Amino acid sequence: MKFMGYRRPDGSVGIRNHVLVMPTVVCANRVARGIAQQVQGAVWFEHQHGCSQLGKDAARTADVLIGHGIHPNVFAVVVVGLGCETIRAQDVAAAIKCRCPEKQVQVVLIQDEGGSFKAIATGAAIAQRMVQSASMSVREPIAASELILGTECGGSDACSGIAANPALGAASDLLVDAGGTVILAETPELIGAEHLVAARAVNPRVAARCLAVIRRREEEAKATGFDMRGGNPTPGNIQGGLTTIEEKSLGCIYKAGTRPLQAVLEYGERITQKGLVLMDTPGNDIEQLTGMVAGGCHLVVFTTGRGTATGSPIAPTLKVAANTGIFAKMNDNMDLNAGTIITGEETAAQVGARIFQEILAVASGKLTKAEIIGQNDFGINRIGPTL
Repeated sequence: MKFMGYRRPDGSVGIRNHVLVMPTVVCANRVARGIAQQVQGAVWFEHQHGCSQLGKDAARTADVLIGHGIHPNVFAVVVVGLGCETIRAQDVAAAIKCRCPEKQVQVVLIQDEGGSFKAIATGAAIAQRMVQSASMSVREPIAASELILGTECGGSDACSGIAANPALGAASDLLVDAGGTVILAETPELIGAEHLVAARAVNPRVAARCLAVIRRREEEAKATGFDMRGGNPTPGNIQGGLTTIEEKSLGCIYKAGTRPLQAVLEYGERITQKGLVLMDTPGNDIEQLTGMVAGGCHLVVFTTGRGTATGSPIAPTLKVAANTGIFAKMNDNMDLNAGTIITGEETAAQVGARIFQEILAVASGKLTKAEIIGQNDFGINRIGPTL
């Protein structure tokens, strides 16, 4: 079972061939956007981090940026900094180059260039050369066992846990059985179902780790002094028929299929294991998506019953509608319809097989609707206050 991907010099595999224009600090967002918008084939993201951060919080921001830079879906990187920030562009670029010596990486500092307009001009010239080099890359047959799939659900409704998520679970099992990797995340949305996930762990250590990270998220929520129900389920989830976090969690875990849990990772940690892996992320769609991609997932399948418009700047994001109504209503965002399970036209296994075939097609170059629209959502989960 194969797809057509890009074999990188270090042996890793990419399914896209982006030139990424990466700001290391909020002050560089406008310049990064200006560079990418001038060069067809370049992508960018924006964020509000990179300065006034300390310790583990600053390290997390740097790690997520580096994770996107070394990602095998990225051919080359233009790292854009202001010149006086905490997360220095030079350091991020050096870390990317250290991890991927063959990757083209260059730095543009706004202060050194003499302002935004000059920095955009310099960066655009660099990005243009990189895109031209990237255009020479050729896809080749690669085993499905090398794929890393991120799973996500957002804007959930009562159909999510009985249609779209079980179908995605069936697709997840197919990829794991082919030797690939599947990421289950959204730790707060496992509360109430943690015992079911932990019971699938390959050993007591992984089970204990699974329970620990879920307990940590619950304790963090309690420490705010607010009932978790105020934020999860969201008002839209409740309107869609999910009234408790347990109901949401029991539907959420279906995305992970039925195979054993091999490991538990921290947010954005590099994914090296095969099989089913849990990554400790928030339930927030964008922060979860960013963490999984920083860890190296190639593409994401995102299920939704209420309808969500989300996509990563570098990893294709497939949208699966949990009901036929939202598939028709938001067709410019939805790639596949799992509502046929609700109407009895298909089983979860049949829709799962369709999702799996679409995963291989997207891995081979088919564009998702999020890519066509230009969704480039990016949000780092912070663990400290802004100083």
